[in-house]
Amino acid sequence: MQVTEATLSQLDDWDAHTVETPGGNVYQSRTWAEQRARIGWRPRFLTFDDGYRLLSLERPWKLVGGAGAYLSRGPVAAGEPVARTAARLVAAAAYLATQGVDVVASDTEIEAASGYPALIEAAGFRPIEEVQPSRHRMALALEPGVSETALFDGCASSVRQRVRHAERSGLRAIRWDARYTAEPGDSFEAPPMGEGPRRADAPSHAEAPSTWPTTLVFDRFYDLLATTAARRGFDLGPRPAFVDWSCAALEAGHLVYLEVRSPTDDLLGGATFYRHGGRLTYSHSGDRADLRHSYPGVIHFLLWRAIQLALREGLVEMDLAGVDVAGSRREPVEGDDMYGLYAFKRSFGAGWRELSGNHELVVRPVRYALGRLTGKLPLPAPGSRSSAGRSVDPDAPVAAR
Repeated sequence: MQVTEATLSQLDDWDAHTVETPGGNVYQSRTWAEQRARIGWRPRFLTFDDGYRLLSLERPWKLVGGAGAYLSRGPVAAGEPVARTAARLVAAAAYLATQGVDVVASDTEIEAASGYPALIEAAGFRPIEEVQPSRHRMALALEPGVSETALFDGCASSVRQRVRHAERSGLRAIRWDARYTAEPGDSFEAPPMGEGPRRADAPSHAEAPSTWPTTLVFDRFYDLLATTAARRGFDLGPRPAFVDWSCAALEAGHLVYLEVRSPTDDLLGGATFYRHGGRLTYSHSGDRADLRHSYPGVIHFLLWRAIQLALREGLVEMDLAGVDVAGSRREPVEGDDMYGLYAFKRSFGAGWRELSGNHELVVRPVRYALGRLTGKLPLPAPGSRSSAGRSVDPDAPVAAR
């Protein structure tokens, strides 16, 4: 396999090869690369001689030279045999080594049962802890021809009761989505024009995404997430990066944000979802704990609306994301800390999908060790000639799911 770097013309259709292809992921998109570049990462756009694309995000080591690379959720499966994807990873790592990269981390979302882990481990990669919150995921297959009624009937009775109660209570799902066009009976409302209560004479489709007050919207959502994260003991990344990425992903069509509002326009909860690889992936969610007694089932209502959206768009999977955490990378059993979240996602009909997990290839051990060490040094005083670097580290806010 010949690996080179993308030309300008190859960047034009980059997302068609990395996001919209089977198994694609938003963390392989140009939008993600550009957002990472704004906070100090160095994107490298790799292409293969058959047109396949792969994004590498790199952090140069300071003082010692070299860099660490993270192939965020790549290489994507793209519907090809896993042996070929494994060969791509090996070829990409070899190319990156010639460009001064000392360590390559890859956490592609390929199922472990495919044999992919053994293939890359035979080439020198070794399992390491995850960059993203979870290694595995819970997913609901959307079989061709399946109806909303059948999917709803497949949910637990507790889910059906909460969704019906939310609908009877007049809860509304506001859909922030660059691809949204109003359709009769689609169960969604377009974003309101402004931040006040929705006007009775508001049009069915609001202004273009570029004119939406999305910075304010995601800043408000971050407040909701921060409260949820504090309550549940999750970490949440910095506000500016979260808002910046959310706005950019929304405008690119990669992200859907659903808000739940009361009949009097109170914000009760919200959730973001990624549209990629033929699936809709649950990312972040939060709700008003102080209003749960008055409006129970907000998150149930949100997830059911997301499943409806995925089905109507002809997607093949509703990905409810993971439930495993560091120190417990297995399917939870009753009594485990994460069993409640596992049972919640199973109540929508989702099943456990065991993925290959994060792997790392160390090319130059000494410089890698020195690079990690310099990343732990305190920052020098302003005006000094050098500054501390950082090793490969988590690159996305931890989801407060």
